[in-house]
Amino acid sequence: MVPPPRFDSVRFETYVPDPNQPSQREAVTVLASFAAGLGGAHASGGGRRKWFARKPSAPVGPRGVYLDGGYGVGKTHLLASLWHATPAEPALKAFGTFVELTNLVGALGFQQTVRTLSGHRLLCIDEFELDDPGDTVLVSSLLGKLVEQGVALAATSNTLPGKLGEGRFAAVDFLREIQGLSAHFRPLRIDGEDYRHRGLPEAPAPYSDEQVAKAAYATEGAALDDFPGLLGHLSRVHPSRYGALTDGVKAVCLTDVRPVPDQSTALRLVVLADRLYDREVPVLASGVPFDRLFSDEMLNGGYRKKYFRAISRLTALARDAKGLVEQ
Repeated sequence: MVPPPRFDSVRFETYVPDPNQPSQREAVTVLASFAAGLGGAHASGGGRRKWFARKPSAPVGPRGVYLDGGYGVGKTHLLASLWHATPAEPALKAFGTFVELTNLVGALGFQQTVRTLSGHRLLCIDEFELDDPGDTVLVSSLLGKLVEQGVALAATSNTLPGKLGEGRFAAVDFLREIQGLSAHFRPLRIDGEDYRHRGLPEAPAPYSDEQVAKAAYATEGAALDDFPGLLGHLSRVHPSRYGALTDGVKAVCLTDVRPVPDQSTALRLVVLADRLYDREVPVLASGVPFDRLFSDEMLNGGYRKKYFRAISRLTALARDAKGLVEQ
């Protein structure tokens, strides 16, 4: 449970605040101070609990921070930077998405997950899913147990369906959904526009099928798929395995990209886009532009933040793929 490859080398020093958004620079300062405060002994008194030790008391004051901002303001960069800056060996820090954390509970069981993470100094959770009440309660219960053991927490989240129509700030929803844990989190608001588009040209127009196929055959480690076939394959693979699908893939080349037909398919594509972005896999495509993947109904619905994040990330990966055609 470490930051994904794209965020291996990120640090607070490599985060570039928008000069027009003072909250971004403030976030770096606050998080760096938070990381420094996690040095030294474990909050429960150091080390793991002994057989007959008293149950440690919960730390006084916020032992968690919630990064509250729209897509593309660098929340994951800052969350990963916090992980790297926390003065503890990697075995005492954990980083994962909300989905990865629920998968861990599914694999180990609730009590074993508590035991596994209770000796950690810090747990970072990216994209805390507020749109699944059952999983939200499960993870909130887990975090409550970890807070009792002195584990510090950091999280980002998406918005609830039908809430916050602009898809920007979710702190109120987040603090309400985690209920008794809210006192342990300090909301840290991060304003700004999507950095992936700040000062950059528009996304490259889609290429022809012939250009995509030629680039795929000329690029070692590239995958070549027609888009409808890829969507069909994703429906037969559990989303927790999408990361494994990208192992060894140096570029993704897609022909006949078209609007996704339904919300279930769209949400699977969002997960794949996240995994490709994490692994910095460029995406070369023919068909419709990525900003036309999702219908107006989807972009105005409860999952709109996920769809805009996917568009943003796929657009960034499309820029990365331009060199495949020009080589």
